[in-house]
Amino acid sequence: MRRGRLRYLLGAAFFELAWTEWGPQDGAPVVCVHGLTRNGRDFDMLAQALAGAGRRVFCPDLPGRGLSQWLPDARMYAPPAYVTALAHLLARLEGPVDWVGTSLGGICGMMVAAAEGHPIRRLVLNDIGSRVPEAAVARIARYMQQELRFDDLAGLEAHLREVHAPFGPLTDAAWRHMAETSARALPDGGIAPHYDPAIGLPFAQAAQGPIELGALWDRVRGPVLLLRGAESDVLEASTAAEMASRPGVQLLEIAGAGHAPALVDADQVLRVVAFLA
Repeated sequence: MRRGRLRYLLGAAFFELAWTEWGPQDGAPVVCVHGLTRNGRDFDMLAQALAGAGRRVFCPDLPGRGLSQWLPDARMYAPPAYVTALAHLLARLEGPVDWVGTSLGGICGMMVAAAEGHPIRRLVLNDIGSRVPEAAVARIARYMQQELRFDDLAGLEAHLREVHAPFGPLTDAAWRHMAETSARALPDGGIAPHYDPAIGLPFAQAAQGPIELGALWDRVRGPVLLLRGAESDVLEASTAAEMASRPGVQLLEIAGAGHAPALVDADQVLRVVAFLA
């Protein structure tokens, strides 16, 4: 694993985007983008498998998460700003890429893939689609309003096990790894999740009704692997089935998972690696 950083222009200032990188530097690139409150280290297992298959894998931390710089105005935490940051990474790669996007990372992937002249060859959408129901939007908005602080890593891990139970049945080692890569030290000696608490403010303020992404999805072309947690409230079965009726779209439903499959299970990882081969 290697670490990388670049500076990107957003509005009237430059900020830093950080990522972890895996695999041979001459390998065909894959960009893996995480969900709303997560970071690029969620893809460690998938990235290692892709690297073993000869791929060069980039796992960025979206602005305000992980090791990427926080933004000065909460209103900047929105998909167009994230795509602006990611576009700088894509420009550096200067060629076709494959994209794996979980939830918010999938929305960013659809935004890129809907643009003229985009570089995405194959797209994996992990439990996100053309519509997010109102109930799921409200649930996420309520969760994002929490201010979190824990005395130790065990407290953070217990919290992650509770709120991310829909990720599916993870091993103790996987939960501990998630906690270790999600922790941010606080000045008082406690720890908090590794993201700016302000990232949820724009989402909470805009949480009125469902999120309609159909117009965006209609512009996406090329091979798509659509993953759906069988118990997901974000990607409804009817929405997934409608999306999968289009040529070039494969639907894979993950039993025992909700929103969103963690992509650490060996079978899930192999299915994604095979699709991107």
